[in-house]
Amino acid sequence: MATSEAYLPNPPAVPAWLNKGDNAWQMTAATLVGLQSMPGLVILYASMVKKKWAVNSAFMALYAFAAVLIVWVLLCYRIAFGDELLPFWGKGAPALGQKYLVRRAKIPESVIHHDDGSIETPPNEPFYPMATLVYFQFTFAAITMILVAGSVVGRMNIRAWMAFVPLWLIFSYSVGAFSLWGGGFLYQWGVIDYSGGYVIHLSSGIAGFTAAYWVGPRLKNDRERFPPNNVLLMLAGAGLLWMGWSGFNGGAPYAANITASMAVLNTNICAATSLLIWTTLDVIFFGKPSVIGAVQGMMTGLACITPGAGVVQSWAAIVMGILSGSLPWVSMMILHKKSALLQKVDDALGVFHTHAVAGLLGGLSTGLLAEPALCRLILPIPGSGGAFYGGKGGVQFLKQIVAGLFVIAWNIFATSAICLFIRLFVPLRMPDEQLMIGDDAVHGEEAYALWGDGDKYDPTHSSNWPGQGLAGDEASHINMTASPYINGARGVTVNL
Repeated sequence: MATSEAYLPNPPAVPAWLNKGDNAWQMTAATLVGLQSMPGLVILYASMVKKKWAVNSAFMALYAFAAVLIVWVLLCYRIAFGDELLPFWGKGAPALGQKYLVRRAKIPESVIHHDDGSIETPPNEPFYPMATLVYFQFTFAAITMILVAGSVVGRMNIRAWMAFVPLWLIFSYSVGAFSLWGGGFLYQWGVIDYSGGYVIHLSSGIAGFTAAYWVGPRLKNDRERFPPNNVLLMLAGAGLLWMGWSGFNGGAPYAANITASMAVLNTNICAATSLLIWTTLDVIFFGKPSVIGAVQGMMTGLACITPGAGVVQSWAAIVMGILSGSLPWVSMMILHKKSALLQKVDDALGVFHTHAVAGLLGGLSTGLLAEPALCRLILPIPGSGGAFYGGKGGVQFLKQIVAGLFVIAWNIFATSAICLFIRLFVPLRMPDEQLMIGDDAVHGEEAYALWGDGDKYDPTHSSNWPGQGLAGDEASHINMTASPYINGARGVTVNL
């Protein structure tokens, strides 16, 4: 009886170095992280914003996801994980050829040398093809870009956003990724950023805040009243974000190993703890729990645990959850109202508090709480560990501070330069005429079509005017002004 090809020693598509389990888990983890963005953050952003900005906010996330992938494979993967050009930047090149993508994955600059030049830690070479690693890391780049969008929804010119995405990916995200993950100077120094507390959350929060400064604020009435248009759908997006984080932190070791298991457990423990702490504070100070607050607490917990998920003990994950559920709450609910700068900059969805503050908090907490035994399982620098465990821990905490300051400074500089460059060619902010209308003016579409069942509303036809046939008091609540934007699906605009 012939042996099935699946059980032959080396089938053509299964080279000797390929570990099918690691490859399967890494592709699953990549898919989970991708689902966090598409549709997770697409749904979350579309439902968290005011109704008139639902389509625009969702589209900003959708566009970013697609654009990042193309720029990633054309240039940025190898800037972030390829050969060194500068201590903080790799040599950009396409990652598209089959000879490159089917060979064993390798991060060439991740090798650690002794002072005499001999190899101390060999380069990171996962047991699966380069194509798997390229896609996995793309999903991290995409979600970072979408998080930045949360700061500027509700007023950024969509054309400016379309230019901002590739430029920020090249000149900001790729710098942080190479420096901390791809073998750059912070990686070689031994900074711990297990799965992106600095590369993703701190950078997106600072970049979003900086972009919000240059773009300018929303309309005054939007800033004062910006209620979510669908709280239940917001929870669906938040659920995808939370569950997808198992791939986010579980995929960071590049293998289905013990560290991945610890990271998944710690991720969920910290998120749950943070949500409960945030909700408790809402009840104590405001008298009632808030669904939006619970979602914010969930996000701060996920962001905080990310830089240390695989290298801290589970009791430490609870400690980090307590910190992430309380300190970002204070920064958002108290410090924000007292700070002139925070009041001036219109960070629409509070990305600075939920990601920059929480990400920095997680990176610093990792410098205190990283367990040396867990560090030995995954980190390239021997002797790594948190300050609470003695040894070189105090130096580790200092490294975490310096790395955080570098990420903050670089993102302020790069994001400012990009915004100033783009506004030479196109305004960063929509005109007030579009801001007053929202999605209908920007896209010719609305999130909820209330006029008929899939019919198009024609404002030039008097029989279709909102309020036709209604009594005076009823008609007074309907906007009777015909929109000049007549292409696309229409709905009745009710002045609430």
